[in-house]
Amino acid sequence: MSKNSGILSSWYNSLVLDRPIIVIAILMLGVIFLGYQARNFRIDASTETLLLENDEDLRYAREISKRYGVDDYLIIAFTPKSGDLLDPASLETITSLRDSLEKLDQVESVLTILDVPLLESPPISYKQLSDTAIPTLETPTVDKELARMELAESHFYRDLLVSQDMRTTAIVVNLKTDPVYSKLVADRSEYLDQKEQGALTPAGAEKYENIVKQIRSRQTELNVRQHNNIAAVRAIMAENRPGGELYLGGISMISDDLISYIKNDLKIFGLGVFALLIGMLGFFFKSKRWIILPMLCCFLSVIAMMGVLGTFGWDVTVISSNFISLQLIINLAISVHLIVRYREFQTILPDADQRTLVGNTIQSKFIPCLYAVLTTIAGFTSLMLCDIKPVIHFGWMMSAGITISLLLTFLLFPAGAMLVKKPKPPTEAKLFNFSFTAMLARVTESHGKAILVLTVLFSIFTVIGVSKLRVENSFIDYFKKSTEIYQGMKIIDQKLGGTTPLDVIVQFEPFEKEDDEFSLDSLDLFSDQDEEEKIDEAGKYWFTSYRMEVIENVHDYLENRPEIGKVLSLGTILKIARNLNDGNSLESFQMGVLYSKVPEEYRDLILNPYISFAEDEVRFSARIKDSMANLQRNALLQEIEYDLSNKLSLEEDKVHLSGAMILYNNMLQSLFTSQIKTLGVVALALLLMFLVLFRSLKIALIALFPNLLSAGVVMGVMGWMDIPLDMMTITIAAISVGIAVDNTIHYIHRFREEIIKDGDYITTLHRCHNSIGYAMYYTSAIIIVGFSILMLSNFWPTIYFGLFTGLAMFIALIAALTLLPQLLILFKPFGAEK
Repeated sequence: MSKNSGILSSWYNSLVLDRPIIVIAILMLGVIFLGYQARNFRIDASTETLLLENDEDLRYAREISKRYGVDDYLIIAFTPKSGDLLDPASLETITSLRDSLEKLDQVESVLTILDVPLLESPPISYKQLSDTAIPTLETPTVDKELARMELAESHFYRDLLVSQDMRTTAIVVNLKTDPVYSKLVADRSEYLDQKEQGALTPAGAEKYENIVKQIRSRQTELNVRQHNNIAAVRAIMAENRPGGELYLGGISMISDDLISYIKNDLKIFGLGVFALLIGMLGFFFKSKRWIILPMLCCFLSVIAMMGVLGTFGWDVTVISSNFISLQLIINLAISVHLIVRYREFQTILPDADQRTLVGNTIQSKFIPCLYAVLTTIAGFTSLMLCDIKPVIHFGWMMSAGITISLLLTFLLFPAGAMLVKKPKPPTEAKLFNFSFTAMLARVTESHGKAILVLTVLFSIFTVIGVSKLRVENSFIDYFKKSTEIYQGMKIIDQKLGGTTPLDVIVQFEPFEKEDDEFSLDSLDLFSDQDEEEKIDEAGKYWFTSYRMEVIENVHDYLENRPEIGKVLSLGTILKIARNLNDGNSLESFQMGVLYSKVPEEYRDLILNPYISFAEDEVRFSARIKDSMANLQRNALLQEIEYDLSNKLSLEEDKVHLSGAMILYNNMLQSLFTSQIKTLGVVALALLLMFLVLFRSLKIALIALFPNLLSAGVVMGVMGWMDIPLDMMTITIAAISVGIAVDNTIHYIHRFREEIIKDGDYITTLHRCHNSIGYAMYYTSAIIIVGFSILMLSNFWPTIYFGLFTGLAMFIALIAALTLLPQLLILFKPFGAEK
């Protein structure tokens, strides 16, 4: 017995094996306490969970939203049964929807085709704007046929409120903003700036932590309000479905549905994996004790982990939604290794008492299980290199969960085993009743060179496949076609101008730098006015010919790109104004007159969201067609920036891109960059741990290669299949390496023990395959089947995560039972063969 084993035996026997009831009682008290803390367990699928916390583009996007009044909204796509949007029944349905929606507490306003100004039904000249009441569809004198033509051809309404075929209309539900939450977010940004600059004082740090807690609390309250509001919107839609097809879209709806999906996935995956694991334990071991004891360890570990999440305020997000499945699988893998080793000792030492069997099992498996857990933790902690807080929390979350699983299993499993009688020893037939591992041993012995050749071919396959990998963020492709999210996004994307928002901001030089104009501050006749009135009056003089030309050029460029659907800007107004002026473009002073004549009630609809006189800039609101095949989002953004600077001759520092498209693209590009760092850190961490465990660089390198190959092959398969990396699949490599390396550690640890007996590598190979090989097979089968349950999700990233992580585990198992022993035989790291 080694010194370490002696130390372990002395304290472990006295604390755990001799006092199992006390140990179980203490564990139960701890789990009960953490179970109480689990009341603070929270799910958050808000858009903020997918953004980079210190992203400058995020701060700029918030400034733009505040400046132009860009608030959150829902879109209801309505296609009447009659196929005619303007027949009385269709208009009645739209009226009913609008009136009911406007009564909801969280709704600021509702915009429909009933409410927008009609300037050509009959035609109104720009000179009549201030003298004539602008009609709408609800105006009794409006000409319906002219209105139909105007809606279908209007630069403003087409592809925004009505589809080109005039069969579908959008009902825009503008939601109220929460001033308290907005203020908290702004305060947090200020403290983050101070932190980044190194100017955050201890008092400021305390205030920052307090603000973060308030944001979390407020976000919980707002999530409840949002869920209730969307439920009310859906109830109103259900009441009006007899009138036609209705689909709901919008960021808030997606966020709320994702929370529902996560809750459903947690329930299905947790219970599903739990049931599958019970079935597999029964199939492998055919004993109630080997079902109840490991599953009790799993159940209590998950309860404890939920308490830890509630205690530290780590929210479960889209990225971490499968943490229960992961913890159950990893926890059970530890228990299976203990069960298999216990059964081996039963066969080897049939006359030993229960205490000796349990003690020997713990002594022989603690070190390899400890290092296996540490390597798995290394895989998850590498996620902390990412800049996205939920990914960082996922790394902490799983690291803490695996640590809890190790501690609880090595306390509860032996204590529970000591409370039951020693079972009958398994017969040879029952212990080794499967020939899969023996078959792989024979294959390795007989076809070693073929295994090495296949390894080289798989390595080439991997390198080429990885070079084909790409990063994309097609939200519509994240969901199954049967879901409302997919159906709503598809209709909005294809018929109502696209889904993903992109803002293009163009700044102009101040007036004093333009030869034919003057400074806002030089308008002395406005000196007695306040700033708001002064800016409003300056709007009459802002529209220079140069600016209007630039605005139309940028608008036309964006509108002519096939990837972009609807574009709204001041250029839209210029085109409408040209129609009002008998097809002639307005002069600078005429545009100023038009601005002053537009009724105040319509300025917030057609002017204020697209121009800022105070900042001398204009905003182009575009929407990307997310369902467009082969859409390369990052390349599109780079091309837009390049073209605006080089083809339209705008200064680079005067053009800025913003909006959800930019933020999510930044997130994915950051993930892709951090993936390289992650794999490097994981490989280095594993190499160091192997060096500490085996004290041999040769063994460490042999142990590392099969695991990197298994993860690489999976990434290569994704590249060859043109499956893009997203916010979940991008973590597969690091996680799968961290989990799969467990097999390598257990196998080499056993190989080192067995080779001492006779120094024969081939004989040792067969002994290892017929002992630890079975534990590896059982645990890998459990992991693969456990991950397969994730394919029941409605969320494609979760499905891909389960599918490819399971594939990585399968390849890792085959590599650990073929390539790994072949490398050991080839390089003989334990000395020359005797």
